Amino acid sequence: MPALITYRTPVQEDWVDYNGHLRDAFYLLIFSYATDALMERIGLDADSRGQSGHSLFTLEAHINYLHEVKLGTEVWVQTQIIGFDQKRLHIYHSLHRKGFDGVLAASEQMLLHVDLAGPKAAPLSPISIQILQELLHDQRDQMAACFVGRQITLS
Repeated sequence: MPALITYRTPVQEDWVDYNGHLRDAFYLLIFSYATDALMERIGLDADSRGQSGHSLFTLEAHINYLHEVKLGTEVWVQTQIIGFDQKRLHIYHSLHRKGFDGVLAASEQMLLHVDLAGPKAAPLSPISIQILQELLHDQRDQMAACFVGRQITLS
């Protein structure tokens, strides 16, 4: 299966800093939009969130800034499912551009399925579980995510 592309965008003028590079906060914005698109893909679109009262919350996100990204660059996010259980989803987003084979930035994230009435953790729907199982199966031959499980340390 080809890579799961969840978001595409050009780098916009108000996203660029005084060095002419994409500001660090906007990497997270791009990855956040990719997460929204993944939610739609697994049955958690706006309509289903409104009807079920369930959504995903980000518990943790790590970003690795690997290469500079400049104004106007067309970028896209590829998303891999690392794993999931009844309530949590472990994902990996990688940022790419045409003409560059490497990864521009990467974000490992842990998401929690939540009943908004609590709010409290709640099991994913059977439909979401099925779609996640299919995505995980379809991605089994993809290269392993490079920037997963890392920690910040001086040692």
